[in-house]
Amino acid sequence: MSAIDFTIERRTARGAARAGTITTPHGIIRTPAFAPVGTKANVKGVLPDQLAKLGADVVLANTYHLYLQPGEEIVKSAGGLGKFMGWQGPTMTDSGGFQVFSLGAAFGKTISKFVREESPTEESVAVYDADVASQHGQLAVIDDEGVSFTSHLDGSLHRFTPERSVEIQHALGADIFFAFDECTAPTEPYDYQREAMERTHRWAERSLKAHRQNLDAARRQAIFGIVQGGRHEDLRAESARSITELGFDGIGIGGSFSKEDMRGALSAAVAELPAELPRHFLGIGEPGDILEGIANGMDLFDCVAATRLGRHGSLYTRRGLIHIKNEKYRSDLTPLSKDSYFTLAYVSHLFRSGEMLGAVIASMHNVSFILDLVAGARQAILDGRFDDYRANFVSIFYG
Repeated sequence: MSAIDFTIERRTARGAARAGTITTPHGIIRTPAFAPVGTKANVKGVLPDQLAKLGADVVLANTYHLYLQPGEEIVKSAGGLGKFMGWQGPTMTDSGGFQVFSLGAAFGKTISKFVREESPTEESVAVYDADVASQHGQLAVIDDEGVSFTSHLDGSLHRFTPERSVEIQHALGADIFFAFDECTAPTEPYDYQREAMERTHRWAERSLKAHRQNLDAARRQAIFGIVQGGRHEDLRAESARSITELGFDGIGIGGSFSKEDMRGALSAAVAELPAELPRHFLGIGEPGDILEGIANGMDLFDCVAATRLGRHGSLYTRRGLIHIKNEKYRSDLTPLSKDSYFTLAYVSHLFRSGEMLGAVIASMHNVSFILDLVAGARQAILDGRFDDYRANFVSIFYG
């Protein structure tokens, strides 16, 4: 029996979008939902109680980073991730599998979930912080059993296997966690995408077995399998079938795509997924991509982009992304948003003068913007007007 319960409240008349709820041991997640990323048990620049006030139902933390610092045993002794970070609601952890990608093929580059013209570059947003080179070690060696990697803290050698990833995530105690997977670069050739996908399937089976053998954890935590296959629709469909057959509590869509390939690869995977399982689109946080995911039947999203962009002075607005340090905002006394008492000129001043409050305000604003976008999409589905909601947002934001 699963530790969570997923209920679909309404589907769109045409299309795959749906609104529902996920009931977890620590509360309800209203879907579609965006999970702000608290990589090291903190969402950068936003206090836990502020996250709740902004509308977050769930937060996601990073297994790799918490394993290295402070260590999963300290988090466990604190009562689990939520209590450790002072967050009252549901929590999620990733598997550490993305670090296989960022430590290995992507190390030293700013890789995004998307690639353009066969060359890894950042397009719109990155999945993780632009300071990746200072956050990860310089070695990751993948084999069929797992991955060996060096710590970015002291260069020491470590080893993740599916069983070890599950063991760590059991100690972290999140309501939902992910099976260990290999996330490939979108530029990898077809043959390697298939090899990595098949390895992910074997790791998924091992992860699930390790979870089910811990009866106490299985009562308290749900495990999601991850669909891989890169940009290739046939691999995505095959992976979705294989992961579904294993019997996970939910499904994650992982890996990377080109912008042009995302819709096809995503729809190919979703077509093979059972409706009754919740679906998480891993590492997706750009507004248009979130709406694309919702339109294709995805329920959960996570990304560091909102706070990463905010820390560097880029802010979401209804009419697109703005860069607050641009000269035109120096004297612009327009409110940051309709509910804000901060002006663009004030936030620009904070960034120009190097005040940390600027990054805090911008991060909170961006997280609020994405949470409001997804909450609006949920309500639009319930009201039967999602297509109009999406079209209106896209025309203004990207127009």
